[in-house]
Amino acid sequence: MMSDETDHRVKAVVWRNDKLSLLDQRLLPEKELYIEIDSVDQAADAISSMVVRGAPAIGVTAAYAIVLAARSRFMDDPEQWKVLLQEDLDMLAVARPTAVNLRWAISRMHSCIKHITGNPEDVLLTEAKAIHQEDIDANVKMGLLGVQYLEPQSQVLTHCNAGALATGGYGTALGVVRAGYRAGKIQNVYADETRPWLQGARLTAWELAKEGIPVTLIPDSAAAYLMKQKHFDWVIVGADRIAVNGDVANKIGTYSLAVNARHHGVRFMVVAPTSTVDMEMRSGAEIPIETRDESEVLTMAGRNLSPAGVTALNPVFDVTPAELVDVIVTEKGVVERPQTGSLTKLFEP
Repeated sequence: MMSDETDHRVKAVVWRNDKLSLLDQRLLPEKELYIEIDSVDQAADAISSMVVRGAPAIGVTAAYAIVLAARSRFMDDPEQWKVLLQEDLDMLAVARPTAVNLRWAISRMHSCIKHITGNPEDVLLTEAKAIHQEDIDANVKMGLLGVQYLEPQSQVLTHCNAGALATGGYGTALGVVRAGYRAGKIQNVYADETRPWLQGARLTAWELAKEGIPVTLIPDSAAAYLMKQKHFDWVIVGADRIAVNGDVANKIGTYSLAVNARHHGVRFMVVAPTSTVDMEMRSGAEIPIETRDESEVLTMAGRNLSPAGVTALNPVFDVTPAELVDVIVTEKGVVERPQTGSLTKLFEP
């Protein structure tokens, strides 16, 4: 069950009043606004438009979205609702292509659907709530496992947002940060701005400041220089997908951090639940990388950043090779120097 330490935290995904409520992360930190979602179409749009983001949070959202979809399909046709529901599952699956937790949650809910007779809502809601709670519990456990690798008074750098906002609650990378700060292992946290959506500036800094954890914001391009100046002991990040060989797909800019960290002797930690490990992906070369609209790079808050006629490339993830990763922390254990075979052992009974 959820520990007391997670009860007060901001919640990105909430089920209440028989509906799904999502904290609109596009508006943070200026405004905290929850959007009520009462259809699978709205949920898919919320995922693709970045209302909710972060692989675990996307998976939890998808699970609840399937409850909404099944409710609607059963009301329309109690005999054929499973057949009709497949269209909704297919639509959800393509809302964000890189985050494997999306397909993982859909697959788990689909396995549950196969065995349902009668009205599916109660059974599917129970399963969705279980997925949500398991993610929170996994985050807390990963925090405790990851903190064991930190020395007292460590200085850490994180990229994008892998906190309560990106998960069912508590956070993956920020779960280690939270546990480390409480244990006296972390003195200060540095957060990359994380362009172009500024998840580090808007979300990570907001989460940490809200809890009184010291945080210093830096431009993405300053990381290598600050590593040379010995500002960081660890880089700690989350993941959107991990291949069997230990290659890690995460927010664009993670690969650069890993290269620079290895050059400067800074250790590199990835924190992610085992639902993020894609057993069908032999290496990072097979991971699909989402490219979003160039307007996200060319504009900000409705203002043009570049002259008319300029084009932009906007890949939103990159792949960090396993050889640049020191440890991968999961709820089932920690893998040091990941390679083919070491991650699969986590799934052995």
